[in-house]
Amino acid sequence: MNMTPKWLEWAKQIQALAQTGLAYTKDVYDAERYEALREVSVDILNSYTTVDREIIELSFANERGYATPKVDIRGVVFKDDKVLLVQEKHDGCWALPGGWGDIGLSPSEVAVKEIKEEAGYETRPVRLLAVLDKKFHQHPPEPYHVYKFFIQCEIVGGEAAEGLETSGVAFFAETQLPKLSLQRNTEQQIRTMFQFLKNPDKPAIVD
Repeated sequence: MNMTPKWLEWAKQIQALAQTGLAYTKDVYDAERYEALREVSVDILNSYTTVDREIIELSFANERGYATPKVDIRGVVFKDDKVLLVQEKHDGCWALPGGWGDIGLSPSEVAVKEIKEEAGYETRPVRLLAVLDKKFHQHPPEPYHVYKFFIQCEIVGGEAAEGLETSGVAFFAETQLPKLSLQRNTEQQIRTMFQFLKNPDKPAIVD
């Protein structure tokens, strides 16, 4: 079930059409029309959210080229039947270590890098657990269309250490989860990760 509000779906679709149109049109008048469409998408977000219009224009309506979903990659690390979470400085809540995919790095390389930077542990990738579309899950509304990769990794070295964007590092049992950063992961997603711990033969999930 799509959890995204209709107004946000419309804004994303209008923005994607405008961005793709601007990338390929060679007609100055068509370009003006696509820019007007982009302004409409910004107006929708500005009207229904508390985000400043300038920020919307810079982060949402300033991309170029063919419009594609963003990729968010999360590292899933278990120890003693608990999962590794980091406390985000941004909201004080907890999440699987991770972030946007980086140009030049594979998904597994990003997962390993993010775990090291945010939690201090050196890890190696084990397997892909899930590829989820945020629109089907109970995340707060956001302007981007995002695919989430969950990659299980195992610790090979290092020790717990906070990073530039994190203020805490800890392992949590499924029955004692802290307040989660819902922009990054939901409780149901974390519980789904524990299903892989309980059943190592469980096949990867793809939305």
